[in-house]
Amino acid sequence: MTPITEVEGRRLALSNLEKVLYPATGFTKGEVLHYYATVAGALLAHLRDRPLSFLRYPDGPGGQVFFAKNVPPGTPDWVTTAEVPRVEGPARMVLVQDLPSLMWAANLVTEFHTPQWVIQDPEEADRLVFDLDPGAPATVVECCEVALWLRERLAADGIEAYAKTSGSKGLHLLAAVRGSSSERVTEYAKRLAVEAERTMPRLALHRMTRSLRPGKVFVDWSQNAARKTTATPYTLRARPEPTVSAPVTWEEVEACAAPEELAFGAEDVVGRIREHGDLIAALCEPDSAGRLPD
Repeated sequence: MTPITEVEGRRLALSNLEKVLYPATGFTKGEVLHYYATVAGALLAHLRDRPLSFLRYPDGPGGQVFFAKNVPPGTPDWVTTAEVPRVEGPARMVLVQDLPSLMWAANLVTEFHTPQWVIQDPEEADRLVFDLDPGAPATVVECCEVALWLRERLAADGIEAYAKTSGSKGLHLLAAVRGSSSERVTEYAKRLAVEAERTMPRLALHRMTRSLRPGKVFVDWSQNAARKTTATPYTLRARPEPTVSAPVTWEEVEACAAPEELAFGAEDVVGRIREHGDLIAALCEPDSAGRLPD
């Protein structure tokens, strides 16, 4: 029998709580739900008002993994949804606005992916993102070197950057911006990626060509496009172990000498939030947003 629980007045059916989703560590679905409930205070700020794309892995990362954007069948009527413009036509998507909605979505076993704009104004980007993806034998250590350069370059334009792990092998840079379309932010990000490659030709790469990527860090600027999404801060990832896309300090980026130093699991992140709070909370504060240069 599926247990029913109540979350802030909403009744939820939470299924298969003993099911092992991460066989490498024995991490269960119940532990997934406990993780999301524990970090909800930080995570919800980064989900709120952003249409949610689901990367689902109901049988664990080793099973079927599929991506969905439309409202899933059986979505409760109390879960907020909204009509969202898309290149191929409008779609109705989920907005995770509160703890009950978060726990309902987490019960589907999903990575949370969100765009760089909010539903109130899909024509204007409010975040800029770089996805730094290392090509072996490069690792997150090389990503850190590129991230530090990008941080300084963005600062020169009056834009403050924040870092988080991808939860996989790379690093994400995020910044709050205002007053620009997704197209303009994409153009700006591409310009900086090209500049990074020109400055660090043996380390950075702005082109997606896979044959060029071994030993370099691909500076993926394309996720700023309005139709693209990025793993949300604090989301679990569909990896062999329950790794998290975890915010990190610039001191940690500067000091990183080995990949394991910037690899965080669910239990690590719970402790980090307890100790430091949300390291990238400023991204959600309107006053922190910078303007792109003319």
